[in-house]
Amino acid sequence: RVDVFVVDWEQPEHRVLVWSGRLSDVQREGEAFAAELVSLKADLERPVGRVFQRACDAVVGDARCGVDLGAAAFRGEGVVVEAVSARVVRASGLGAFADGWFRGGVLSWASGANAGASGFVVRHGAGASAEIELAADVVNALEVGDAFVVTAGCDKRFATCGAKFSNRDNFRGFPHMPGNDAVFAGPSD
Repeated sequence: RVDVFVVDWEQPEHRVLVWSGRLSDVQREGEAFAAELVSLKADLERPVGRVFQRACDAVVGDARCGVDLGAAAFRGEGVVVEAVSARVVRASGLGAFADGWFRGGVLSWASGANAGASGFVVRHGAGASAEIELAADVVNALEVGDAFVVTAGCDKRFATCGAKFSNRDNFRGFPHMPGNDAVFAGPSD
């Protein structure tokens, strides 16, 4: 526990508590350390249990979701044919997948200087030379011929869960809860 006081140094018994908290993440760096301080209310800000929301709160492919991302319908293997930038590539091997199929998914590098690294897909353009944009730049330069595996993404909507994954039974949201529009609709005739 950490308590911070404003103290009159001439009369230390005169003090006022201004903040209370605790140590959170502590990192050691040589002979020094850095510690994160969090307030006592931090535990109250952390969600406990499920959140009542329209969107699904599962991660696509996890045990709660139940979708097998290893299945051929949800997994693509590609090879870089052009490195447009540090986060955009054009690739072969993904021609069978619809536009946007991998948006929200994960791309894992199988070969090249980035082998073993992965990133989130923010855009997927279909075609024989599919274009994929990652959320962040890759660490090492991309080369033509670098291979990767990419998995389908999910936008966490009930319609997508049914149409794309045939997985409505495992949807972990509340798609039919009334929203603000129901409040303003007023009584029906």
